[in-house]
Amino acid sequence: MADHYETLGVRRDATQDEIKKAYRKLARELHPDVNPSEEAAERFKSVTAAYDILGDQQRRAQYDAGPAEGGFGFGDIFEAFFGASAGGRGPRSRAQRGQDALVRVELDLGEVMFGTHRDLKVSTAVVCDDCQGSCCAPGTSPTTCGQCGGSGEVRRQVRSILGPVVSTAPCTACQGYGTIIEQACEGCHGQGRVRANLVIPVDIPAGVDTGLRVQLRGQGEAGPAGGPNGDVYVEIRVREHEVFRRDGDDLKCLLEVSMVDAVFGTTATLPGLDGDVEIEIPAGAQSGEVLTVAGRGITRLHSTHRGDLDVTLQVVTPTKLDSRQKELLREFADRDRDAAEPTLAREKQGLFSRMRDRFAR
Repeated sequence: MADHYETLGVRRDATQDEIKKAYRKLARELHPDVNPSEEAAERFKSVTAAYDILGDQQRRAQYDAGPAEGGFGFGDIFEAFFGASAGGRGPRSRAQRGQDALVRVELDLGEVMFGTHRDLKVSTAVVCDDCQGSCCAPGTSPTTCGQCGGSGEVRRQVRSILGPVVSTAPCTACQGYGTIIEQACEGCHGQGRVRANLVIPVDIPAGVDTGLRVQLRGQGEAGPAGGPNGDVYVEIRVREHEVFRRDGDDLKCLLEVSMVDAVFGTTATLPGLDGDVEIEIPAGAQSGEVLTVAGRGITRLHSTHRGDLDVTLQVVTPTKLDSRQKELLREFADRDRDAAEPTLAREKQGLFSRMRDRFAR
């Protein structure tokens, strides 16, 4: 008996999805409506029988386990002697669910703040306009199989060591469908679907982050023979911003402040992602100090709540001073001798520790 894995051309550790893809590829090549040769028909029968076993996880597990210890089960005997099971299952449906599709979308941080809309251009399978998914030429329809009478199975009685045994197997004339397409649709070659370029609108909610997937149900490929559509998954990637850094729902940035503004205090206007943001810098501001503007961060996913904007100050020491400026600074240093001598600050008050603690929150 041929190994089912070899018949489908997959490894024994193949996933169910890989098995399904292998079967669909072979079925498209060997289907009688596409390849009418006798050799293709026999291979199609073998491929279908292999998929009937491996495509079902429970039957695959029984197949992988082999015969039960202590002898063959009845199902094993029937398959070993007759190549089929003793239980009938009725005709198979040509209609199958279409495959899912994955589309990757890149967003700017500003688009993430309130959500955005995109029109996705995709190449996908759609229902054939000529046959509306029936797979038949216009004006025709499938006919009941004369060999199995529409059951999709044939029964035969064979003598065995157990006496007369009746077994069932997929009908070779209709490949188990119970009907025969005598005249396939030329527009889709009997598949019931064709390739087309579509534009799929999608509303991306606020608060998404890199790696998150938005599911669009029923927007994927149309299934063969009028089967239901698969889904589309939109995978998000958020580009890094040159000024703002995201931390959950909060935004963080670094604001450079002149030494004079840090001493006397001032009001600064920042160009935020959603408009200007005014920051009140207090007198005596220090490098590493964080000023928080509530509610100016990212909108939380599936919520109207917004995170905060954390602005870390960095006091900039002037490097280009004229003679008068230098003279004034020397005068200031002479009046404040304690400030003139560098001293080691306590760790909890140090610049780097404050910045580390703030960003670690």
